[in-house]
Amino acid sequence: MQLVFSDAQYWEDFLPLTFTRPVAAMRCGILTFSERWQKILENSEISYFTEMYLQDKFKSPEEKESLFLVPNFLPTETVIQQIKDLKLGEALVYEDELIAAKINMKNFSLNQIEKMTDIKEDLIFFKRPKDLFTYNHHAIDFDFDLITKGRTSQELSSTNGFLGDRKDLFIEEGAEIEFSTLNTKTGKIYIGKNAEVMEGCHLRGPITLGEDSKFNLGAKIYGATTIGPHCKVGGEVNNIIIFGYTSKGHEGFVGNSVIGEWCNFGADTNSSNLKNNYSHVKLWNYRTKAFEDTGLQFAGLIMGDHSKTAINTQLNTGTVIGVASNIFKPGFPPNLVENFSWGGLKDDERFRLDKVYEVAERAMARRKIPLTDEDKAILKHIFDTY
Repeated sequence: MQLVFSDAQYWEDFLPLTFTRPVAAMRCGILTFSERWQKILENSEISYFTEMYLQDKFKSPEEKESLFLVPNFLPTETVIQQIKDLKLGEALVYEDELIAAKINMKNFSLNQIEKMTDIKEDLIFFKRPKDLFTYNHHAIDFDFDLITKGRTSQELSSTNGFLGDRKDLFIEEGAEIEFSTLNTKTGKIYIGKNAEVMEGCHLRGPITLGEDSKFNLGAKIYGATTIGPHCKVGGEVNNIIIFGYTSKGHEGFVGNSVIGEWCNFGADTNSSNLKNNYSHVKLWNYRTKAFEDTGLQFAGLIMGDHSKTAINTQLNTGTVIGVASNIFKPGFPPNLVENFSWGGLKDDERFRLDKVYEVAERAMARRKIPLTDEDKAILKHIFDTY
């Protein structure tokens, strides 16, 4: 059965994170939404119903019988069984939104649906970027149980200090942890394959460190924090998500934030996550083209792919940075930094597209990943359209 991940309702609300990916390709917890559903449903045949300019990179659905899914929620055991039991023409609805349907993608139309069933349980749903870090502890718990069930963790080296229950710590093969402290009293800790926790780090769960990623010397990591694959993280972080392939290797604080791929933080970059007057933080919403009250007292940074900060950059509470922006001018940048900003201030010139490709190719080559023609086409579309 083909899994078709739909962006129909939520793609625009997750910008700038979704400028370069479908909703299902975002990371929260240990896994991306698509990876999570593949494991839940034991199915590796996936496709995406997303923006046209993303379809060359993210496979379009084949015209056949499929399970159509809105991916950005955590299901209960009951809902998982309801999804598995769907028959052709049947669908599940949650809070008046269709979230799962068994349909034929040939001549695709939701008019094929003959029976809709309301889900009565409360679900954890991710509808805005702020929800990713706000509910990340739930996602880490969900993924930890999903990934580690029936498996045995590698042993923790005796050089480390440990607090909590060992069943809440899982270390994958090839991971290295020495002369650090790990505390699972506040949440689970998952260390991915070939990851490294360097000496002097302090980890207070829930935390996940992705495959081939590193916590640099003396890092202070508060949960709920997710670091995706191939990242370097140092300094102090609190309740952040990094999708992957990003470096925040030096001192400086980032909290209550979501950061995309291929970003880089200059040394001593600091991002505020609390306003001086303790009022609610507002974040830019690309759909409404306005700053939206998050209802949160703590909210830091939302950063799109390929963006970078210079040394000693200071970011205000509730800053949103677009794709391929370079922030290096003195002073606080505005709370919305446009895509391809060259400098970071309002009305700065744009980063030339040929230079964007050049920098991306160099950064990605360090991880032995090419910048493909599909990647370039996505960046060009964003450059020309947004």
